[in-house]
Amino acid sequence: MSIILKIEDLSKSFTLHNLDRHIKACNNISLAVKQGEFVGITGKSGSGKSTILKSIYRTYLPEQGSIWYNSLKFGLINLSEASERQIIYLRKYEIGYVSQFLKVMPRTTAREIVEDAVLEMGHDSEVAMQETVKILSHFELDQELWDSYPATFSGGEKLRLNVAHAMIKRPRLLLLDEPTASLDSYNKQKVKVLIEQLKNEGTTMLGIFHDIEFMGGLCDREFNMHQGVIDN
Repeated sequence: MSIILKIEDLSKSFTLHNLDRHIKACNNISLAVKQGEFVGITGKSGSGKSTILKSIYRTYLPEQGSIWYNSLKFGLINLSEASERQIIYLRKYEIGYVSQFLKVMPRTTAREIVEDAVLEMGHDSEVAMQETVKILSHFELDQELWDSYPATFSGGEKLRLNVAHAMIKRPRLLLLDEPTASLDSYNKQKVKVLIEQLKNEGTTMLGIFHDIEFMGGLCDREFNMHQGVIDN
């Protein structure tokens, strides 16, 4: 299998001016992910796990190091140096991100959020409607909520919608940042079913979890982080 993502000597720190503190979030991180693999990262809160994913997605700009991604559109590209236009394209068509938090337009319904994701990929409105019904039904989101604004949803409902929005696009690379954090065991299993389906379809995944049991049988490899570094 070919390498789809390679991180070399990634470092990122933050300055908390109000506390006059400088925090090293991750230090000299290097790892490679093969196409079709599911790689898991574990570790305590604050160990730097999310910083790695946000650097790949370019929510954060690394201070040093390279993040090489083998793009269908651009070929081998360093995400640390890619242009904003390239990053926007990759987020739209190739790289998905699921977090515990849902950021949406205030006047957009749950149904529209998911349908728009399908339309972005070039499908027509009929396909978008069918796929949306299928995935919202899979997560058993109450139909009365489909045409409501997510601002009124509970944390678990928002998370299920967030997962549905990211997974329905079947991205080439999917970043999972604690995607089951506020879900009960029943709904965690719903997420697991879709992760397994995407993996079988060839999606490459890099995920961080506190729930080690949930990762059982999913991950091909696992890395553990401690104080900003990956334990050997």
